[in-house]
Amino acid sequence: MTIDRATILAAAARIESDVRRTPLWRLPGSALGLGVAEVWLKLEQLQVGGSFKARGMFNRMRAAELPASGVIIASGGNAGIAVAWAARALGVACEVFVPEVCSAAKQALLAALGARVVVAGAAYGDAQAACVERQRASGALPMHAYDQAEVVAGSGTVGAEIEDEAGLPDRVLVSVGGGGLVAGIAAWFESRTRVEGIEPVLAPTLYAARAAGMPVDVEVSGVAADSLGARRVGAIAWPITQRHLADLHQVDDGAISAAQRRIWGELRLAVEPAAALPLAALWSGAVRPQAHECVAVVLCGANLDPATLR
Repeated sequence: MTIDRATILAAAARIESDVRRTPLWRLPGSALGLGVAEVWLKLEQLQVGGSFKARGMFNRMRAAELPASGVIIASGGNAGIAVAWAARALGVACEVFVPEVCSAAKQALLAALGARVVVAGAAYGDAQAACVERQRASGALPMHAYDQAEVVAGSGTVGAEIEDEAGLPDRVLVSVGGGGLVAGIAAWFESRTRVEGIEPVLAPTLYAARAAGMPVDVEVSGVAADSLGARRVGAIAWPITQRHLADLHQVDDGAISAAQRRIWGELRLAVEPAAALPLAALWSGAVRPQAHECVAVVLCGANLDPATLR
């Protein structure tokens, strides 16, 4: 399946009754202490399941014939939560393999949504290997956190909504883990505006791929590892980002945590570390837009323990 604007529009129509059209909060840059014309906050942390992942997971499941054994996925948390949410809505069984870095809050939510949760290994790759073995035995529909065409197309509907509501911003800043979200959004905008990826220094999947000229395995850790802990950028995301991603930036854990606290303190938005990366890049100076620009920022998720914001 080619991921393009037509594919993304088809995904939007398919999942329209399943997901929320999240708000786009338009603020003057000065309200955030930034010397830009406007900042558009796409509030995907308000999406069903608490993250943008619901878009891709509903699209994958709606487009497939669901077996009696249900669906299965390996996930650091958010994709699993989205699959569990969709499985409950569609009335099918769900099994989620998570790594040890998956937070207790996310594991509890998975269980509350009716999923069978299996903790397998220290990192996402370990959970994925265990999930593949289990899927071969069960025959469940395999779901992937970021490397399936339906998932990437569903993620691209975030970009479609931004443009439909407000037109083309000058830049769109998107967190990068396995690359599904940034690839979907980049495929939507097709270089008609600057889509830029923001990646943790301690989880440099796309940075390492660009340095090597191909996707490669990396070691991942840090405050955003439960959401952005993929060891390798997705095979689908890689060529899309090579073609349509204007730039890639990195931010360290200190900037990520400071931005997460500031988003709560100044905006009263509770977001997980992965969602704080774009504003961390702006506030730290990793990204320096022109004064006249409108910058769209995707706040991608809110599955966190609220006590961590105190």
